[in-house]
Amino acid sequence: MVDTVSAESLLLRAGHGEDEAFSGLYDLMSPRVYGICLRVLRDRAQAEEVAQEVLIEVWRTAARFDERRGTALAWIATIAHRRAVDRVRASQAAGDRERRAAAESADVPADPVADAAAQRIEHRQVRRCLKALTELQHRAVTLAYYGGYTYQQVAALLDAAVPTVKTRIRDGLVKLRDCLEASR
Repeated sequence: MVDTVSAESLLLRAGHGEDEAFSGLYDLMSPRVYGICLRVLRDRAQAEEVAQEVLIEVWRTAARFDERRGTALAWIATIAHRRAVDRVRASQAAGDRERRAAAESADVPADPVADAAAQRIEHRQVRRCLKALTELQHRAVTLAYYGGYTYQQVAALLDAAVPTVKTRIRDGLVKLRDCLEASR
């Protein structure tokens, strides 16, 4: 159990600027402060962080301690509990904001007419750009991407070597990309 007389005298001396008194108060109270924070937060890392914040606050505000209003232990424990609860509330508020933002973005209604129109425009652009390819590029790209054939199967269907088919498809895709980018 914490010696309240000792804690009170250390706190009063720390309030008068005695660094050694605060060092002793820190050693005496830090396990208790950490325990309070851990009980509230249930996360070791956050409890350590909040305990450090509490002890810094005690150091900065030690001169405000009034022994007529309670013990040093009660004063420090109250600060620790409040800080830990504040951290829980801040975490919950952040989570609530994220959930609301996700729900709001999910509530954006889709416009099926606009989506269908955009899709038709894209299909027309792709068909127009496919016509700009050479006959061999057009056939190779169409078989591979619309027919679902492998390079080997396209090569057999076009009676060409696999490296030739790969080159035709690559060159055709480059031309398609350039054509589609130009139409934007």
